[in-house]
Amino acid sequence: MFEDSVDPAMLRHHGDVEARPGMLDFAVNVQGLAPPAWLRTRLAARLNDLGRYPGADDEHAARTAVAARHGRATEDVLLLAGAAEGFAMLPRLAPRLAAVVHPSFTEPELALREAGVPVTRVVLDPPYILDPALVPEEADLVVLGNPTNPTSVLHPAETLHALRRPGRLLVVDEAFADAVHGPTPPQPRTAPTGATAPAVGATHVPSTGLDPLASSAAADEPESLASTAAPDILVLRSLTKTWALAGLRCGYALGAPEVLARLTRGRPHWPLGTLQLEAITATAEPAAVAESRRVAHRIAAERAAMVERLIALGIDVHTPATGPFLLLRVPDGPLLRKHLADRGIAVRRADTFPGLGPDHLRVAVRGPAEVDQLIDAVRAALW
Repeated sequence: MFEDSVDPAMLRHHGDVEARPGMLDFAVNVQGLAPPAWLRTRLAARLNDLGRYPGADDEHAARTAVAARHGRATEDVLLLAGAAEGFAMLPRLAPRLAAVVHPSFTEPELALREAGVPVTRVVLDPPYILDPALVPEEADLVVLGNPTNPTSVLHPAETLHALRRPGRLLVVDEAFADAVHGPTPPQPRTAPTGATAPAVGATHVPSTGLDPLASSAAADEPESLASTAAPDILVLRSLTKTWALAGLRCGYALGAPEVLARLTRGRPHWPLGTLQLEAITATAEPAAVAESRRVAHRIAAERAAMVERLIALGIDVHTPATGPFLLLRVPDGPLLRKHLADRGIAVRRADTFPGLGPDHLRVAVRGPAEVDQLIDAVRAALW
């Protein structure tokens, strides 16, 4: 077990600070450099609306789309400026004792600690399998990721349900759930020439080129609790990763209306802008969900190939892995990170995650050409 730091600077460290402009980025888990063309077009169509305040109709459209996407009531949806805003709201629930399962994303713990909430860490040892008995019975707020960043572990929904207790709220960070591969996704169809698709609150824009009649099975996300309507479960989602929207800050929470009302107490008016609301609406629609499943399918194939190549180099890769990133353990992690940085390659240090040490690194899943460069650089450093 590694030393557990509560240094706020360590808890607030994220991969974006390691990826300087121009570097080959394995440190950040965003897919692509920009949103897909159809989404950029959709957002651009709303630029002329920026002179007006975001309207109730836009908010309602976004909540309705998210609710339909997960089979929930509209009242179960809280729109967020990124999932990180949801974590910042958790102290408003005033828990007596929060238990945070680690290694995992550190923002929830930081937000709770900074608000003076007592926090206990449940630090899992490899292979990072969660035993619900490890969580203190007195914890009335339990926070964990699924799939977990940075271990890429996907906890069974059955295990998550076993954490439920009277008087306890279970918070599940599903920031990467839409990148988990489920059934084989449908193949895209080419839209008829000149076909158009309506944009909410805007004039017609070019079609996404996706099949709008994709079956609901394509939206399956293994072990997700997003569609589970229960008074003691709160799920947070991010649109940052799959849709390359890190600069727009989009996400949402799914939970009981009374829990969402407690989270939003004191929230300022117009918390999300027009483009954020449009992005949430667009990416929750059936054609976009079908595209996200195809992205997850591609990630799964690229991840499997990447694992094989890293293991062939003698790297300790944590498997099974289900997310768009891998947890590595290497000899002399700080030196390897420096060597890679000198060659213009950014990887994520992982010793800022409670339970991990300096020889742990996290790398995003990338395509063959990028992985070729990573493999060559690692081989040069190790040999």
